[in-house]
Amino acid sequence: MIFGLAAQMGWKLYQLDVRSTFLQGELDEDVFLDQPQGYLVKGMEQQVYKLHKTLYGLKQVPRTWYSKIESHFIKEGFQKCSSEQTLFTKRNAEGRIIIISIYVDDLIYIGNDERLIVEFKSSMLSRFDMTNLGIMSYFLGIEVIQNGNGIFIGQKQYAKDILKRFGMENCNSICNPIAPGAKIDKDTDGDAVDDTLFKQIVDSLMYLTATRPDLMYVTSLISRYVARPTKIHMKVAKRALRYLKGTTQLGIYYQKTAEMKGELTAYTDNDYAGDIDDRRSTSGYVFLLSLGSIAWSSKKQPIVTLSTIEAEFVLSSSVDEKNTGRTWMEKSEVHTHKVEGKIVLEHCGNGDQVADIMIKPLKLEAFLKLRNMLGMQDITEIN
Repeated sequence: MIFGLAAQMGWKLYQLDVRSTFLQGELDEDVFLDQPQGYLVKGMEQQVYKLHKTLYGLKQVPRTWYSKIESHFIKEGFQKCSSEQTLFTKRNAEGRIIIISIYVDDLIYIGNDERLIVEFKSSMLSRFDMTNLGIMSYFLGIEVIQNGNGIFIGQKQYAKDILKRFGMENCNSICNPIAPGAKIDKDTDGDAVDDTLFKQIVDSLMYLTATRPDLMYVTSLISRYVARPTKIHMKVAKRALRYLKGTTQLGIYYQKTAEMKGELTAYTDNDYAGDIDDRRSTSGYVFLLSLGSIAWSSKKQPIVTLSTIEAEFVLSSSVDEKNTGRTWMEKSEVHTHKVEGKIVLEHCGNGDQVADIMIKPLKLEAFLKLRNMLGMQDITEIN
């Protein structure tokens, strides 16, 4: 969401990197460790060391680091987001604002005031052992391009590495990742293939879906069969790689638009009883901001529903944890927000239902249209 917000507001994305992150936390409990082999103190072999600082390998380390940086932000006047524990904001009376997102040892920050940004950067560099990476261009294997019209994110190099790793760099490309109307099942009588290789392909594609929502459905589909993949499943996986061969330069382009005014749009749909093996439905959703996808999912529902409307409730409602199988409309946050007027629900025709790309194989024309509606563009088309 930060990428979409920054694009809509015309803000730059900045980045800080924490050095030796897990050595900067402070222990709030007594932790002891044995003397390492080869460094035993003579006459004190049975004694142990007491740690005064955190050390890599301790299970407490992630929590101690987060607690330390969280307390620093609170002290500096930041407020923590109630629904996202790693997001912090600070706003003053003049309307100046800075937003920070933490991912372990990486900090992303944006804002509408250069002075506030400089002050924040100076404060962090003086308080923690950090590296100032400046304007973001690369983050967690994701390439980031920022220009006057928006922000582009993609994984071109990683896509090429995947093709090379699995010997598909010279394969013939194809225009869609899964054959239209394809129906896949467990294929219990089919010939088994190398499950390790199959899992590696699935895992590689899954990481790629961080910027490639067009691959989300096929990746989610084949991941159901990692326990015993067959030739049919491998064929589907390699077709996805053939599609990747011709689309390595695709990514998501977030653009500033006067029409949308930063509005968040969500599409949801389900493929009722679409799974051949257990007749569970597949749920899919896409959230759009600044003409680009900011969140998406394709997932088989945990229960068997008895109607399309019940499948829709599963998608939009909470599932009662104690009574698996019953959905409770009164627990639905969507329903609550609708009553309060915070959101507006609209019926969407099949041709413009972006979530369809997350729940079923589509004909090429429909697939390309919805892929474009996801905000996906070729990196060479970015101005």
